[in-house]
Order: sequence, then structure tokens, then C-alpha cells
Amino acid sequence: MPLIKIGENAPGFTLPNQDGMIVSKDDFSGRYVLLWWYPKADTPG
Repeated sequence: MPLIKIGENAPGFTLPNQDGMIVSKDDFSGRYVLLWWYPKADTPG
């Protein structure tokens, strides 16, 4: 998937939240959303 450019809308997504509940982009319609992840969190070292 290509990187999102500044000002573009995020693609649709469905992910588990910190409580294990499934949420999607549509759940946040009309609100700002910050997605935060650690891409190397599951790698050694």
C-alpha cells in the first residue's frame, strides 16, 4: 500500500483497540483520529 500524502483521507480500516474491541474508520466519522503503532515492536533487538 502506498504512503498517504499530507491532506489525504485515510483508507478504510478495521482494527482491534487497546481493549480488544474491533473498531473501524466509520466509527469515527466526523472526528479526528490518531493511529499510533510501533512497527518494530515485535522484532528482536
